[in-house]
Amino acid sequence: MPTGTDEPRHTPEKTASARLESNVRSYCRSLPARFARARGATLEAADGTRYIDFLAGCSTLNYGHNDPDLKAALLDYIEKDGLAHGLDFYSDAKEAFLEEFERTILEPRKLDYRLQFPGPTGANAVEAALKLARKITGRHNVIAFTNGFHGVTVGALAATGNGTHRGAAGVQLGGVTRLPYDGYLGADVDTAAILERMLADPSGGVDAPAAIIVETVQGEGGLNVASAAWLRRIEALARENGALFIIDDIQAGCGRTGSFFSFEQAGVSPDIVTLAKSLSGMGLPFAVTLMKRDLDQWAPGEHNGTFRGNCHAFVTARAALEKFWRDDRLQKDVARKGEILRERLEAMAKKHPGQTFTKGRGMMRGIDVGTGETADAIVAECFANGLVIETSGGHGQIMKVLAPLTIADDELARGLDILEQAMDAVLGSLAVAAE
Repeated sequence: MPTGTDEPRHTPEKTASARLESNVRSYCRSLPARFARARGATLEAADGTRYIDFLAGCSTLNYGHNDPDLKAALLDYIEKDGLAHGLDFYSDAKEAFLEEFERTILEPRKLDYRLQFPGPTGANAVEAALKLARKITGRHNVIAFTNGFHGVTVGALAATGNGTHRGAAGVQLGGVTRLPYDGYLGADVDTAAILERMLADPSGGVDAPAAIIVETVQGEGGLNVASAAWLRRIEALARENGALFIIDDIQAGCGRTGSFFSFEQAGVSPDIVTLAKSLSGMGLPFAVTLMKRDLDQWAPGEHNGTFRGNCHAFVTARAALEKFWRDDRLQKDVARKGEILRERLEAMAKKHPGQTFTKGRGMMRGIDVGTGETADAIVAECFANGLVIETSGGHGQIMKVLAPLTIADDELARGLDILEQAMDAVLGSLAVAAE
């Protein structure tokens, strides 16, 4: 994600944001527009300039901006004075969401999970997952992986690999053993075998784990994809060592890789799953920690949060499940568009052999352009030509495409045209400068 510290070249007029907002702001530095409206995959600035959105709230808007059916459901609920804030009260909105989630997501997949509403963010869901795993097992150690991103609150941050975020903690980040992700040491190195050997060796230095937490596709870490075989090995190691197997599906879930959960194709059965981002359907804060029924060992009120009952998000989440997941039309369309995206990105990479290569899965894909400086220049060129896109990876070197899953084919094509032109311009100028 953008992390520059200087004001952008095209800073909007000095307003309250520039005068009062903390320096911690990041996206607005590389995408310096004052946005006013949005619909589908289109963002519109206050001056009327329109942009194709390949960021989608960092996969928070998988169904696009202001989907009309989701918006109508929310407006109807508000008009009837539906409960807005409910702690963990029983409510019509929560009941309707739970019933829809059970019928549309859990039952067809033969999953028996209980849902915990820990607070409104993905980090809240991860904190609850790790805390529960430690409570159940009586152990403190959690195994996480290189380039993993699980949040920036202290417990989740301990499992996060990003040095910039870790450096801001101000305290020691303990309770986590970090090991290499699939492919981290190259295609010929079996990192699951490394974990297996270290856990089996009494002198391996890895304390008995409470949990192993993993992303099937590392979004912030650079679109690294774990193979199905590797995920099954990691799950088996968790079982053999008495640890819980946690999948963080916050960015890769809700259809981003094709199926509702990103792990479905791998044939694994995680003990705990964290969801957030696109769960609400239209950007309202909402997170869930899913746990197998026998793992729901919380005492009442043992883990809570003031905003664990966002009824407006319950309403839009239910509407999203009903509209997009009661049948397989969206899933098939994501598979089709994912192939379009793969083919276009591979064609772009072939134009710059030795400089670029593609990464990712489904509609969670991108191109490694070598350096963060090159990627930032491409982001700026894209923005100047009407495309909003971000970067990821350890050095910010990945151009990450997170277009809404519902984007129209022609709009997807126009956005990819802008990206291709920007890459050609920036990489071409670098090639000339190197001669």
